[in-house]
Amino acid sequence: MNIDDLIIYNKTIPKRAGKYSEFPSNLSQELSEYLSSKRIDKLYCHQSEMFEKAMERNNVVITTSTASGKTLSFLLPVIQEILSNPLARAIFIYPTKALASDQYRAIKPYLEYFGENRISAGVYDGDTTVNERSRIRKNANIILTNPEMINAAFLPNHSKFGFDFIFSNLKFVVIDELHTYRGAFGSHLANVFRRLGRVCRYYNSSPQYLCSSATIANPVELAEEICGQKFIRIDKDGSPAAKRKYMLVQPPKIMGDDKKYYGQVQTTTVAADLIPDLVENDNSFIAFAKSRRNVEVILKEARDKLETESFFGASLADKISGYRGGYTPLERKEIENKMITGGLRGLISTNALELGIDIGKIDTTILVGYPGTRASFWQQTGRAGRSGKESSNCLILDNLPFDQYIGINPDWLFESGSENAVIDKNNLLIELAHIRAAAAEIPLTLNDISIFPDLGETIPVLIRAKELTNQSGKFAWCGNSFPAGDFSLRNIDKFRYKLINQVNSKEITEMDEMQAFREIHNGAIYMHDGVQYQVIRLDLESKTAFAIPFNGNYYTMPGGNTSIRIIQGNRDMDYKRVKVAFGDINVDEIVYMYKKLQFHNHQNLGFEQLERPLSKDFDTESTWIRIPNNVVKVYRWMLQESENGMFIRNNHFEGLCYAIKNVAMMITMTEQEDIGVAMSNNAIELSDNFEDEVYMFIYDKYIGGLGYSEKVFDLANEIIDGAIKLVGGCKCESGCAACIGDYKLNKAMVLWGLKNLLDEMEAPKDVKLVEYAESTFIRKPFKFTKLQEKWSEFCEYIKENGDSFATFLSTIPEIEIDNRTITLVLNNPFYKEWVMEETNKKSILNIISFHTDAPAGITLKVRLEANDADRKIIKNKLEKRYEDLVE
Repeated sequence: MNIDDLIIYNKTIPKRAGKYSEFPSNLSQELSEYLSSKRIDKLYCHQSEMFEKAMERNNVVITTSTASGKTLSFLLPVIQEILSNPLARAIFIYPTKALASDQYRAIKPYLEYFGENRISAGVYDGDTTVNERSRIRKNANIILTNPEMINAAFLPNHSKFGFDFIFSNLKFVVIDELHTYRGAFGSHLANVFRRLGRVCRYYNSSPQYLCSSATIANPVELAEEICGQKFIRIDKDGSPAAKRKYMLVQPPKIMGDDKKYYGQVQTTTVAADLIPDLVENDNSFIAFAKSRRNVEVILKEARDKLETESFFGASLADKISGYRGGYTPLERKEIENKMITGGLRGLISTNALELGIDIGKIDTTILVGYPGTRASFWQQTGRAGRSGKESSNCLILDNLPFDQYIGINPDWLFESGSENAVIDKNNLLIELAHIRAAAAEIPLTLNDISIFPDLGETIPVLIRAKELTNQSGKFAWCGNSFPAGDFSLRNIDKFRYKLINQVNSKEITEMDEMQAFREIHNGAIYMHDGVQYQVIRLDLESKTAFAIPFNGNYYTMPGGNTSIRIIQGNRDMDYKRVKVAFGDINVDEIVYMYKKLQFHNHQNLGFEQLERPLSKDFDTESTWIRIPNNVVKVYRWMLQESENGMFIRNNHFEGLCYAIKNVAMMITMTEQEDIGVAMSNNAIELSDNFEDEVYMFIYDKYIGGLGYSEKVFDLANEIIDGAIKLVGGCKCESGCAACIGDYKLNKAMVLWGLKNLLDEMEAPKDVKLVEYAESTFIRKPFKFTKLQEKWSEFCEYIKENGDSFATFLSTIPEIEIDNRTITLVLNNPFYKEWVMEETNKKSILNIISFHTDAPAGITLKVRLEANDADRKIIKNKLEKRYEDLVE
């Protein structure tokens, strides 16, 4: 395979000269002497600017390029403060333990030069020994740690173990890699800093915040949201940069004997072909793979080729190595040292090396698939060329929507602005978790209303739950000792499910409930650390799933119904032919089946139905778009029932959702589990009924929302335009997994539907319907409007199916259907109370929705038709029997 023949785009970014500044006049003499001893006679202009702004007590976020000396930028003001004030303390926060350890090595030269009696530092994380923790709390001026330690160790123990001294003298909080704190993680960190601010005020300290970030669209907004302070930005990059070459590589197509397109050669295969040439030409490189499994696949295949191609018995196979999570710290350190000393020429790594861990001078990067965001793209390619020499960067495009979009629109990658990092620190569940933790740290007072906006609603609830007690107008914690340990900083849902390897009883992973229903249901294929597992049992009571290793050639995707009910709209606007709105919705997700998709070409291998549906409803935020009537009419005309009446085929609404979702993810820096896109249930009605409007919902998959869908509202025009480019520019003939999600849908019809969001146009003529483009929507066995007359048959059906409450529903002699309301006719007042209890009512509605074509928003009522005389006789007998029993 000749790589040159696969290059579809070249770009060269010319060499950039450095812009320097003399040492600032207020830089101390001894720091100037230290820099001179390291042969640094001038600073880059951004380093000098940051020092001066920091010395003016500004909170600063710096967003210059990778390898531009950001570490020195925030070290200089911190160390100058420490040298003049030995009691001063600074906390440096990193997203990973590995990065904190690596940055400690960058600080060590200062410690050695000035001596430990002047400045001391240490890494404080879960791996730090007890004695070292004690030393750090007592002596360290700079403490390198991570958000989890601030949340669960520093803040809950602020008055113990010397933490009180740290907080009393805290002068700086440094946040590295700020762009990684988005979504749930960033929302949690913002609340951790709300608590940090409370504790600092308690000790009369007011730390200054210094942040560094990759280039994103909203660094100041993100810094201010997380830290709760005003920020200024430094983005004028004074660092020099060598010439950088970029290549986009499109793997060759796989064509069958029938001349049909069956996907493309794997990106891992292309990378394994490229690496031996780099090794033999003495290039120093990193290849970034998107999973641990791919790291090992590329490493093995490249080593095999190097063994085969070696001459005179001199093998080069040991000149490359993997680097990923799962290796021990000692193994990783040894690999890093071999790269630095030249013992290795290249590494195949996950994104573990994206964040700047020192591995020496690199001249080439290979990205095996687009990493998901432009910020990550520039971070990964920025690992090459740090030595001032020319670098080459190769992006091998996967057969996925993002990659193929870049293939047809490279300017989006190289010339467009970066994505927005989105958080929502006022998400109610996240805020509640941190209010509980804050109360345990320092009793809540009236002043805290300015910190936690929902405090007034929260305190009464916590008092009723006997977690707070009123102490003379202050509310103190009286619940469990450590509420900060009750939640993870990286998710929201309080219900956690575990996945266990049944072979060795080891825990594979844990996740929240919604994710569990989608990913570890019975029969699901779950991938972890490059290993596939098949789930054989999900126990809802213990919230535990059991799985065994699996070697099949397919993965699974959940299927079911997503019923959405609009609660209220908060904003709306008109854009071309559509009305776009943003507000609150209720999402009821029911997973009742899954489809098997073949690896690499993503072909649908069939469906399996779950024995029991899994259901969860939650309130969240959404943007919704009204679909024009002409699109609805044509798409409904194309719908087909399968022979057995179970499936709806040719559902082109799915292609519409697929394209919109992928572009929305591109623009908002989100992943598959962050946002959902679904049509209103009435979209696939097999009728010409246009009484109700049809909507597409783009919603946050987190309870309460995290701000993603609001950003979608703000950027709706970009998303629609991007979806048109994604589908219209795809080089497939009639539709594929990269552009519309299913090659059996008609690409021309999906593209027409997207374009009609902007301008009305006629549908393509003579559209050939594909015979087997099955949707994940299952045709229901009962019609809701006929349920009243088919009630007995329905009850028998659900009893055979083993549904919960089937036996109870079978005792109800009759029901009534009126529009979207179903009324159960009961003969006992107590049953009415029992049925209308929220959980039971929801379960009954779910059963009816699951087995009928009930519209969204059905409601349940109860009507009593009791024989009071008979009930009185039974009641008297029961009371008499009970009295006899007690006596």
